[in-house]
Amino acid sequence: MFEFLKQLTDPQSIIHYGGLALLLFVVFAETGLLIGFFLPGDSLIFISGMVCATHEEILGLNIFSLIISLSISAVIGNIVGYWFGYKIGPPLFKRRDSLIFKKKYLEITKDFYDKNGGKTLIIGRFLPIIRTFAPILAGVIKIDFKKFMFFNIIGAFCWISLLSGIGFKLGAYYWVQKNIGYIVIFLIFITMIPIFITYKKQKSEKK
Repeated sequence: MFEFLKQLTDPQSIIHYGGLALLLFVVFAETGLLIGFFLPGDSLIFISGMVCATHEEILGLNIFSLIISLSISAVIGNIVGYWFGYKIGPPLFKRRDSLIFKKKYLEITKDFYDKNGGKTLIIGRFLPIIRTFAPILAGVIKIDFKKFMFFNIIGAFCWISLLSGIGFKLGAYYWVQKNIGYIVIFLIFITMIPIFITYKKQKSEKK
């Protein structure tokens, strides 16, 4: 089980062992399931673009088909997250913290909503934790579903096309292939900065 979980958080293992099916599931799970926040969405999409540039036969898709497939998976994931939040509602804010669920994740996401409104569903796609809880919170506060779908589709397409497109363009360079581990760490670090800033601001406001 430990080895499976380790592979599930390693983008290269996901593509190597699971292929397209596991790739689509991970993108869906990160945006549609409460436990999806620990999955490596950004780096996975970036590496999948690289794979299309260097070893297209592994996924069996060209870059355009990959973008469409992953975008659909991301859109469906958000819809599931929305309806989960819609049905569960405010009690989520009263739920006790567990190994997987932390109430502060919802609170950080709510701060993003208060500041950015529906655009959170676009901006949040590029931010770990936010992209998992944004659709859930949209359901909790019962955002109009048509408005939700508008931001959902735009956000999914921008997220997938940008990251996979960059991976596709850079994938042909040997330096990028050789240093993919450092690039993944850099992506994680950059995308976590806004989360950290929001969390620190939230703590200071509470004080």
